[in-house]
Amino acid sequence: MRSSIQIVDVDRCDTWTRYRAGLCRTCQANCCTMPLEVRLSDLVRLGLVDAFEAEHEDPSRIAKRLQKAKLIDRFNHKHGIFTMARRANGDCQFLDGQSRLCTVYAQRPDTCRLHPQKGPRPGFCPYGTKRP
Repeated sequence: MRSSIQIVDVDRCDTWTRYRAGLCRTCQANCCTMPLEVRLSDLVRLGLVDAFEAEHEDPSRIAKRLQKAKLIDRFNHKHGIFTMARRANGDCQFLDGQSRLCTVYAQRPDTCRLHPQKGPRPGFCPYGTKRP
């Protein structure tokens, strides 16, 4: 007899489930444990960077400030991509630990808005019980 519990390894896309409508309602936000890459416009929407600063300041200087504040882990200057810092347990800093819901949903980055249509395996998501 087959178990109804899907075990997923977030780092292995071949364990992911094909996305279908309604899947997010019973999800444990495994996608919110993956590294989150954002652009400057996302940081402005999140209120972490002022629009004036984004327009007039060198992105490397912004990245340095955000790294010092422990809001980002790294910055890829060539592609203009910031990787957001995560909590010690791997969760996104904007994920509520109890409810497993996004605390900045209306302002969430484009990466989150477009998941699972875009990402490491388009059309699939890391739905299920995380591998221990």
